[in-house]
Amino acid sequence: MEVIAKNIMQDSSFKIGQREFTSRLLVGTGKYKDLQETGAAIQTSGAEIVTVAIRRVNIGQDPNQPNLLSVIPPEKYTILPNTAGCFDAKSAIRTCQLARELLDGHNLVKLEVLGNQESLYPNVVETLKAAQVLIDDGFDVMVYTSDDPIVAQELESMGCVAIMPLGSLIGSGLGILNPHTLSLIIENAKVPVLVDAGVGTASDAAIAMELGCDGVLMNTAIAQAQHPVLMASAMKKAIEAGREAYLAGRMPRKHLAHASSPETGYFFK
Repeated sequence: MEVIAKNIMQDSSFKIGQREFTSRLLVGTGKYKDLQETGAAIQTSGAEIVTVAIRRVNIGQDPNQPNLLSVIPPEKYTILPNTAGCFDAKSAIRTCQLARELLDGHNLVKLEVLGNQESLYPNVVETLKAAQVLIDDGFDVMVYTSDDPIVAQELESMGCVAIMPLGSLIGSGLGILNPHTLSLIIENAKVPVLVDAGVGTASDAAIAMELGCDGVLMNTAIAQAQHPVLMASAMKKAIEAGREAYLAGRMPRKHLAHASSPETGYFFK
């Protein structure tokens, strides 16, 4: 038991680039009914990294509008600017550069370049273009991508600090649709792999962690729950339980029944 406890303690933190974190749950800030609910849910989730859609929310661009940073202060959370709403490399690069100016030189960003408005599936070609420019410009790039192991490997080799394959389409709540390809990405990666998009409920998050993901990023699953703050609490626990299950090592799957008790040494026959 002491060895197990020691292993869990050693696993209590993980690195993205040069930054170290203890919470493996990353959360977004969209779709809540107001800033108060946003702040309450994020605090309950225990998340340390909070992603912000620079093109859609105010973090200081408009001094006359409510500022999101009033409920997620940068001194308490690591703000992760993202390029949601960008459909080409050029606009994604420009959005990251704007975020760096607004956040006083902050260089950790989440890159997503989307293919179309209907599916919000990643445009891999434009993502690769944008990632290279941003890395060359000194950004630490966490990248949203398809669940293609070859694409993930290419993004890592370019220098992305985290690979973020989708579980299913953004906002769909369909869960982890392709666990096998996700496992291939995890097995080959030397940087953190975090599921990004598609989580609908706590069991989805637990499955991602049981597969060996380093973390999960979610927004809609919490924000659009009937009780977002309660769902944030559930997600926190699911992430922790899934990680512990992964570290524990699940029993092998078997095609036939195997009795829990031994078949020898009966007291009565």
